[in-house]
Amino acid sequence: MTEAALHPPYAKSGLWSWLTTIDHKRIGILYGVTAMVFFLIGGLEALAMRTQLIHPDNTFLPANTFNAMFTMHGTTMIFMFVMPLNAAFFNYIVPLQIGARDVAFPRLNALSYWVFLFGGLLFHASFLTGHLPEVGWFAYANNTENQYTGLGTDFWVLGVQVLGLASLIAAINFLATILNMRAPGMTAMRMPLFTWVTLVTNFLLLLALPVITVGLVQITVDRHFGTHFFDPAGGGSPMLWQHLFWLFGHPEVYILILPPMGMVSEILPTMARKPIFGYSAMVYAVAAIGFLGFTVWAHHMFTTGLGVWASAIFSAATMLIAIPTGVKIFNWIFTLVGGRLRMTTPLYFAIGFLVLFTIGGLSGIMHSSPPIDGHHQDSYFVVAHFHYVLFGGSVMGLFGGLYYWFPKFTGRMLNDKIGKLHFWLTAIGMNLTFGPMHLLGVDGMPRRIYTYPAGFGWATWNFWITMGAYLTGLSVLVFLYNVWTSLRRGEIAGADPWDGRTLEWSIASPPPAYNFAKLPKIESRDDFWYKKHEAKTFRPDPAHANVHLPNPSYWPLLCGIGLGLIATGIVVEGANSALGFGISGVGAALVFVCAFAWSFEPFEM
Repeated sequence: MTEAALHPPYAKSGLWSWLTTIDHKRIGILYGVTAMVFFLIGGLEALAMRTQLIHPDNTFLPANTFNAMFTMHGTTMIFMFVMPLNAAFFNYIVPLQIGARDVAFPRLNALSYWVFLFGGLLFHASFLTGHLPEVGWFAYANNTENQYTGLGTDFWVLGVQVLGLASLIAAINFLATILNMRAPGMTAMRMPLFTWVTLVTNFLLLLALPVITVGLVQITVDRHFGTHFFDPAGGGSPMLWQHLFWLFGHPEVYILILPPMGMVSEILPTMARKPIFGYSAMVYAVAAIGFLGFTVWAHHMFTTGLGVWASAIFSAATMLIAIPTGVKIFNWIFTLVGGRLRMTTPLYFAIGFLVLFTIGGLSGIMHSSPPIDGHHQDSYFVVAHFHYVLFGGSVMGLFGGLYYWFPKFTGRMLNDKIGKLHFWLTAIGMNLTFGPMHLLGVDGMPRRIYTYPAGFGWATWNFWITMGAYLTGLSVLVFLYNVWTSLRRGEIAGADPWDGRTLEWSIASPPPAYNFAKLPKIESRDDFWYKKHEAKTFRPDPAHANVHLPNPSYWPLLCGIGLGLIATGIVVEGANSALGFGISGVGAALVFVCAFAWSFEPFEM
């Protein structure tokens, strides 16, 4: 074998190789590291808010700054942490699970990362200008009109628009990959459950993102070109924005929670050493959740005066979606029952997900009743509800996935003792932070307030909530310490440290650039596991293989910069129209040149 085959250009190291990479595994790592950086930023924003609320009449943050932290925290955690961290797992794991060498469109995959990065940087550039968005992560109209807000709203609108474009590009790619690039014999009902939730999640992204895109474009033209989509004085309606936002926003809840559900569905059978209970029911439940997620958006709007019939229909739909969710919960429980459990850190986080998500789901069912929802709607009870779903659910599941697949990413194990310390600090801190919010909400404390007077009986709980937030922040530092030390001197993992069931565990850790020297042939569900334990012939891939893969490319990076410049120019245009149009023009020219050059670039060596 030639030296070029042993050390192909796509396997090189160094900064330039990362900037030009189109390897799905490296792009997954880029997504994951960037998402964790944004997680730290969003966490600091949350701690700033909790410090302000630690006691009555506090002056740590002024009102406008508190509103800005509230806006930045929610938007960062949704669009720049959970969604891209999910995408990190999609990128790294799904091609391995389906027996593919890469995603369907490798360069498009790289473009999705660079667009995400520059969208996040544009959004947080508001810190540098001193013009922070103060409209909440939901940006209700007509608060986004020019007479009420300034340049900060443009940062929010254009930043989210660019981030949504990145997710839309990625969704098309993952759908094409899963539908067309599965290994021979891997039928739909033989796919791993994580691959199934990836498929459904990206269908949700493909259908939901255009809705919010329309709304964001309308805000942009309202602010910059004098239209009146959301201005009642000009014939518009603020309610239009609520419908557009929540028609995206409720499927978005499942976009955030379904991937951690898929991670838990891989962790539990592996650690219980038995197949997942009710595989077919789990698949149909995921599909049902995806479909019903588009039918319940208006339960966020019960207090807006929809009318009796609309409230009744959306109330029934909200109750209905609890059925497939309950199917999944019971199937996870029965997967554990009778299993020979290995009490590892991934299993701790998976069980933590199961318990905390169930609590959040139960309070969600309560809000399917319009009278109860009306009582809780603008109170801290709702803050507790969605954090039990999105932190107790999504974040606990994501941490479980990180501990489970870290050996595959790096070739080293995370320390199990430190991991369990991380779990207990997270579980205690999370419950101490969000559990008492139920009581505060019932006691009448409204959400979205930057301070409160003494004498209302809220001070004690707010103190302990803030202590819980600090403890949760400490837990993240413990996790980062675990990652740092494990990367340097962690136990060598080997290809299959968990006795895994799916194809990613059949190759080296970390995998070679080409993934599979010879594409596997699938004969059953959990094919790899059964072949191992039935003593059938299993030959690992050779150490090196002469496999043709696409060349690295710098055009996705430059195209991402161009798209970022277009959005930046629109933001600047409000203050200096000539400069803004110039920046957007340069960005548009760069995108045009990149698209032209990209189309003529040789695909393979």
